[in-house]
Amino acid sequence: MNANVLEKLKILAESAKYDVSCASSGTVRANKPGMLGNTVGGWGICHSFAEDGRCISLLKIMLTNYCIYDCAYCINRRSNDLPRATLSVSELVDLTIEFYRRNYIEGLFLSSGVVRNPDYTMERLVRVAKDLREVHRFNGYIHLKSIPGASRELVTEAGRYADRLSVNVEIPKEENLKLLAPEKDHKSVFAPMLYIQQGVLESSEERKKFRYAPRFAPAGQSTQMIVGATAETDKDILFLSSALYQRPTMKRVYYSGYVSVNTYDTRLPALKQPPLVRENRLYQADWLMRFYQFKVDEIVDDAYPDLDLEIDPKLSWALRHPEQFPIDINRADYEVILRVPGIGVKSAKLIIASRRYSKLGFYQLKKIGVVMKKAQYFITCSELPMKTVNEMTPHTVRSLLLPKPKKIDENQLTFTFSD
Repeated sequence: MNANVLEKLKILAESAKYDVSCASSGTVRANKPGMLGNTVGGWGICHSFAEDGRCISLLKIMLTNYCIYDCAYCINRRSNDLPRATLSVSELVDLTIEFYRRNYIEGLFLSSGVVRNPDYTMERLVRVAKDLREVHRFNGYIHLKSIPGASRELVTEAGRYADRLSVNVEIPKEENLKLLAPEKDHKSVFAPMLYIQQGVLESSEERKKFRYAPRFAPAGQSTQMIVGATAETDKDILFLSSALYQRPTMKRVYYSGYVSVNTYDTRLPALKQPPLVRENRLYQADWLMRFYQFKVDEIVDDAYPDLDLEIDPKLSWALRHPEQFPIDINRADYEVILRVPGIGVKSAKLIIASRRYSKLGFYQLKKIGVVMKKAQYFITCSELPMKTVNEMTPHTVRSLLLPKPKKIDENQLTFTFSD
């Protein structure tokens, strides 16, 4: 690898690190004779993650960090004075193949700043994927970031070569998007999403008729929203996520706590650190919608527009609805058991299967994997001496379950730094 390409790699990998939507689950590509690589297992190739949550088994890079847009929240905005670089299509293709053969990576996550116009940039992204697939016979994972405003033809062509396509919403409300990125709008984001959805559905119909019909973006699509850059409530964010999940091809919505990269811009909040707790609560609420059969208006509403930062959303819902509890763990339906704090999907299924043979008590539930510290206030079974949420009041249960503040060792040397 020559020094010029190495320097470009350092710059563009650093510029790409703020995009968190790089999970690669949902597609399988078996190794074939004459092909290079494979996507292993049904869970994709993201085997390990860096400390900041980024997948380290994908080559996560931008084609270029030059950009015609001046989005306030973006490190690569046009007005920023930072090192810029652009990889040619052949350089990026060679880099990917070289890294794969050295066993550094198992796939490619490719995004780009917008150069000239969306179609010009999208065409170059498509050429990278096309050359990898058709010239080098690369059979590993490819995730392409579709450029907002790109034409239907280019998005359709990208879907023929990529495993997953994604378009970032960035800001949930259009008026706030216009405030921070005046050159963008939601129409340019949702149009490519619709093209991807139509391509996946058409491909699915074709494969019902023709067994070896080519697949279109077999891992579906994803998107990302920035949390904390504007004044949206968690209700605004989750209602948009819920609407996106109604689309049959939307596999994942990612939430990225806003990182203050452009502190000089007065339109942005002055945050000392990203809102990581809020980001985590949004992921937990997202999980409740996807796997626990919660509706979005059960998690957030006009009375509670923001998620509780002290306790998880499931426990928060249970404390707001004590009339739903306690439930008899030996008789309740699966859907009801799922709503008990401390019981996950796997544990709920094991409870349903196990109680066919004998009644379940405290120790059996604990062995199954139920977090009894939480669940004991919301269930009844033959061996539970603990009072339930109705007997103790929700406020009392909340105080018992709040994380205890860490004790400071007086013998530990500490330093206080002034701002």
